[in-house]
Amino acid sequence: MRVTDKNVAYVADLANLELSSEELERMLRDLNSILGNINRLNELNTDDVAPMAQVSDRYGVDDARQGSERSAYALRADVKEGLRPSLPHQAALKNAPDTDGTFFEVPKVIER
Repeated sequence: MRVTDKNVAYVADLANLELSSEELERMLRDLNSILGNINRLNELNTDDVAPMAQVSDRYGVDDARQGSERSAYALRADVKEGLRPSLPHQAALKNAPDTDGTFFEVPKVIER
């Protein structure tokens, strides 16, 4: 499947983006390049490749090692000690530019 300029214009309209003709051409070229690369990957024979549940080397290792040093910073134990109460509702609304007393009020941005 190839992306057409009509597809790009439609998605840009959905995203409320105004693309110049140069930007539209570049987006069209980039998206078709991405799809071309995906099609090349689909041609690969993966019959002998075992499915992977996780791509991180953190999983599937023994518990003593607790994953690699590379991923250790991103993961932490799920502990309940040290939980703090959330910000009180009125304190959260205190500096809001516009509120109805319960919720933040924001201007409408979609006019369609």
